[in-house]
Amino acid sequence: MVAAGTGEALPGPTVLRRCEAIPHDRLMAAVEERIVDRHVLKLLRAMLRAGVMVDGGVRRSGAGTPQGGVISPVLCNVYLHRLDRQWETRGHGVLCRYADDLVVMCKTKGEAEAALAALRSLLAELGLEPKAAKTRIVHLCEGGEGLDFLGFHHRWVRARDPRARHIAFLARWPSRQAMQHAQDRVRELTGRDRLRWPVEQIVQDLNRFLRGWAGYFRYGNSTVQLDTITRHADTRLALLIAKRHQQHRRHGWQALASRPDRYGLISLNGTIVAPRPNRPWRPGAECRR
Repeated sequence: MVAAGTGEALPGPTVLRRCEAIPHDRLMAAVEERIVDRHVLKLLRAMLRAGVMVDGGVRRSGAGTPQGGVISPVLCNVYLHRLDRQWETRGHGVLCRYADDLVVMCKTKGEAEAALAALRSLLAELGLEPKAAKTRIVHLCEGGEGLDFLGFHHRWVRARDPRARHIAFLARWPSRQAMQHAQDRVRELTGRDRLRWPVEQIVQDLNRFLRGWAGYFRYGNSTVQLDTITRHADTRLALLIAKRHQQHRRHGWQALASRPDRYGLISLNGTIVAPRPNRPWRPGAECRR
C-alpha cells in the first residue's frame, strides 16, 4: 500500500505495501464477521492453502493471498477494511485506499508525520508493515516532486497558458512504470515469434490493448503519453511488416502509409483527455482509426 504526506497547505500522500503478509487466521476471522456459510468458508480456506507454482514446485505459506488470484483483491479489501474503520478515530488526514495501495492527504508536514506514525501502528496491529522503499512523505508544491499512485504520476503544476497562469492544479499522467509496461506489451505483441501471424490478427491484439490502456489513462493530463504510445505501436507494426518481407524498415512504413485504414490499427491521437482544470466534463471520447 502506498502512503505519502504533504507539506504546508497542499494535499499529498504517505505509505506502500503488498498483501503478501496477511495472516490467514486473521483474514478468516475478518471474513467470519460477515460470512457464516461453512461451505463458503471451507472454499476460501482451500484457496488460501492452494499455494503458487514456483520453479516447477508448489510453494505454500501461512500468510498472504494468492498472487494473481481473482479473489485476492477482495480478500485484501476485507482484511484492510479494519484499517479503514480504525483510521476514522485514530488516523490523521484523509485516507484514500484502493486494495493494498493507499495515500494519505494532509495539510501540514506535522500532520503527515503523525499520519505515518499512526499508519505504522495500525498496520502492526494487523500483522503488516509498510514497505520502506515505497514509504515517504511528499510535499506537493509547484516545482516539487510528485508521487505515483494507481499507475498515475501526480504533480502540482501551474497552467502554461499565459492567460491562465494564475491557475495551479494537481495534474496526473501515466507513470514511468506504466509507460514502460505499455511499451513492453506492444513490443511483445509485435515480437519476432509472431512474424508468421496475419497482420490483421496482430493489429486486432494491439487494438484490444491500446483501447483498454487509453480507456484508463485518458482521465488526466495524458495527451503526450497517449501520443507516445501511438508512435511506438506504429513503429513496432512497421518493423514487423518489414521483417515479414525481409525488407528495410522503410518498406514497413510505406506499407502502413499506403493503407488508408492503416491495417485497422487505431490511433490514440485526438483522444479526449478529461477532466481538465476549470473545464466541464466532455464524455464520449473514443479512440479513432
